[in-house]
Amino acid sequence: MGKVKKKLFLGDQAIAQGAIDAGISGVYAYPGTPSTEITEYIQDSQHARSAGSARGSEAAVNGGAEDKVFCRWCTNEKTAMEAALGVSYVGKRSLVCMKHVGLNVCADAFVNSAVTGVNGGLVVLVADDPSMHSSQNEQDSRFYGKFALIPTLEPSSQQEAYDMMRYAFDFSERISEPVLVRLVTRLAHSRAVVEMKDPRGQNELHMPKNPMDYVLLPAIAKRRYVELCNKQADICEEAEHSCYNGMPDPVGHGKKGAPMKNGDQHWKQGVIACGIAYNYLKEAYPDGFPFPILKLSQYPLPRHAVRRLAELTDEILVLEDGQPFVEEQLRGVLPIETVIKGRLSGELPRTGELNPDNVRVSLGLKEQEVYDKCELVVPRPPALCQGCGHRDVYAALNEVIKDYPEAKVFGDIGCYTLGALPPIRAINSCVDMGASVTMAKGAADAGQFPSIAVIGDSTFTHSGITGLLDAVNSNANVVIIISDNLTTAMTGGQDSAGTGKLEDICKGVGVAPEHVRVVIPLPKNMPEITQILRDEINYNGVSVIIPRRECIQTASRKAKNKVK
Repeated sequence: MGKVKKKLFLGDQAIAQGAIDAGISGVYAYPGTPSTEITEYIQDSQHARSAGSARGSEAAVNGGAEDKVFCRWCTNEKTAMEAALGVSYVGKRSLVCMKHVGLNVCADAFVNSAVTGVNGGLVVLVADDPSMHSSQNEQDSRFYGKFALIPTLEPSSQQEAYDMMRYAFDFSERISEPVLVRLVTRLAHSRAVVEMKDPRGQNELHMPKNPMDYVLLPAIAKRRYVELCNKQADICEEAEHSCYNGMPDPVGHGKKGAPMKNGDQHWKQGVIACGIAYNYLKEAYPDGFPFPILKLSQYPLPRHAVRRLAELTDEILVLEDGQPFVEEQLRGVLPIETVIKGRLSGELPRTGELNPDNVRVSLGLKEQEVYDKCELVVPRPPALCQGCGHRDVYAALNEVIKDYPEAKVFGDIGCYTLGALPPIRAINSCVDMGASVTMAKGAADAGQFPSIAVIGDSTFTHSGITGLLDAVNSNANVVIIISDNLTTAMTGGQDSAGTGKLEDICKGVGVAPEHVRVVIPLPKNMPEITQILRDEINYNGVSVIIPRRECIQTASRKAKNKVK
């Protein structure tokens, strides 16, 4: 027996290593906090290949590239999901990663993949962001798993995150359906020691037994949906007996898996702890649980286990990070006299993430002592980096729109969203990826003038191109500023899909070539930039201005690497 391998991993890294060891052939993603480090870890590993053929000369060079994992950033989450489904179609295992709002972008492909089913194992990894540390909402991806009728896993620790990946891929192939794995920010970005297992080899290419299952004509889709519904009993049964769900004995000092015995005493309170909440509960009771608990890390909701807990208790407190996903379902599963507490009843905050402190309060325990805030620490709100090209774009824009008191500037998702804050205060909206272009178009359609959009290069290729096409097709009177810093800067400097192609994309979509203008955002070029802005605002049609200068952070890293 070989030596046990242990490593200190972020939750994201545990997922990534677990996927590698489960035998994945491809990982597809669009960068988004808190999921980004999963793909980066695989890219940086010895197992990755970024492009090209897995055969021929490449295989000869590294002696087995056919066993490498294809790993490259995608244009958006929809293209990532569909590429992962393509890997699965030919029998290999694939992982697709995103943050929670990215699941909205790929929802069409995600939901339909449950109807087509899968051939090779397919895991959809979604990192939710309770408390909105770097997001626009607090949506809970467990609802998507329930909606699509597929299994959902929610690890409570880094070790479970690692172990779940092999289980998820095996389960996916066993039921021929995708599996959703949900992380939250605290687990994704905290570290713990993980014990690794021997890696599994990649699947051989093999085609679906019935390729027509993937042709979702109405007649086939109807049949496949019935088959998906018929799988639900087995999927629910799997959750009932999952090693990731359990009811530790309250007299067994919290030992996982200790059975509850018939005839046990009755307790006033029981607790359902979902995912990372189980860790917070253990922190509150390090010597063992004084009442029955049900640990949940696999869904659908195991109804028999929930009812067993209700039989032993008068009331149930639900600890779950995110929205009241379990708490709401309990009201349709348990007798009406069962008291259910949680986010909806006020024992826990309705918004924001769980933490050991608010979990202790919900359990009636004293808050732990904390250090007083140091009065000498000055708040540091986020701001654009000194020397950032976006600053010069906004400086020029603010100078020009002084002459247009009614101007509206529609912003987008990226570093440049900080242009809404003082002292810049240059944008009037930020809703979702790509919304700047289409909101500017809609406002112009309604008579707004001038109507200006500011969008980054990566966001433009992610979700802005189709909006630009709409603007061209209706000859909207808009100015689109694509602030190009040659990278996906907000998430750490990943490749941007549009680098070196933006002008051609805009012209190809139909923007008149003379109204696709490129500038270099530097203070010395301010007269040129402001004149171009004025000219294009006064042009009655679609204009695109591309201020292009490399992100100051990626430029700095490149310079340091050259010195090394």
